[in-house]
Amino acid sequence: MNIRRRAREVDVTVISGLSGAGRSEAAKAFEDLGWFVIDNLPPQLIQKMMSLVFAPGSEISRVALVIDARGGTFFKEAEKALERLRRDVCNFRLLFLEASDELLVRRFDATRRRHPLAAEDRVEVGIQRERELMTSLRDGADLIIDTSQLSVRKLRAKIAASFEQGTPSEGLRITVISFGYKFGLPLDSDMVFDVRFLPNPHWVDELRPLHGLDHPVRDYVLEQEGTNDFIVRTKDIFALLLPGFQKEGRHYLTIGVGCTGGRHRSVVLAEEIGNVIREQGLSVKVIHRDIEREPAKA
Repeated sequence: MNIRRRAREVDVTVISGLSGAGRSEAAKAFEDLGWFVIDNLPPQLIQKMMSLVFAPGSEISRVALVIDARGGTFFKEAEKALERLRRDVCNFRLLFLEASDELLVRRFDATRRRHPLAAEDRVEVGIQRERELMTSLRDGADLIIDTSQLSVRKLRAKIAASFEQGTPSEGLRITVISFGYKFGLPLDSDMVFDVRFLPNPHWVDELRPLHGLDHPVRDYVLEQEGTNDFIVRTKDIFALLLPGFQKEGRHYLTIGVGCTGGRHRSVVLAEEIGNVIREQGLSVKVIHRDIEREPAKA
């Protein structure tokens, strides 16, 4: 088996993004999924390392490289090395992690760490420098995850949904996320459905403490006027859109389904949308971002 053939068979994912946005946790998640993770490898060594991976006899089939923005010249060299990888590797993906400025500042304050690009300045200055430096990398990402509203567990679940099995060549990987508008939109969503047009189970006393995975809430939502029409029209929308995304070579699609608190209507209909997508023979992961939040008091 020659190196060129091996390059067609090995999965290579680059993990990058803003400092404090979760690169280290993402790397741990990839390790738990069985990937061979290489953290902060000097760019001059990326090609040498990959030559060893692609060499005949190598048993490594999935490699994740963690790249950060420490050092401007260093980072530019890394970008060039990644472009060569994207050209040479069939199953190449770039994962970019980001978060809001406010949350990144809070994370740095909590750990009392200095921002790598603001040794003598405020953290906010370093964040802006890093955003500017990494613009081209973000623009070329195959998957962007905003971790502002994600716990470590939910970040790991999102990564598992996209990377735990298979390669991009096996089709479109779809994630459906239910959420509450009061807690903010999932910023990495490619499309969002607002289901607040339906009556809210929160105002039914016996349903308030339950959530959308409980049968009484599910039955209540599905019995409402307008729910069936929504599901039928959703089928029509995805029958049109999903084949188009596949033809365009899209690897990932994130669909948000939102209601007020993210516990009732959005959960029920996210599950229904997941079923609609499965009926088309596609892989889908359904995540309920805000289902564990305490219901508001009446």
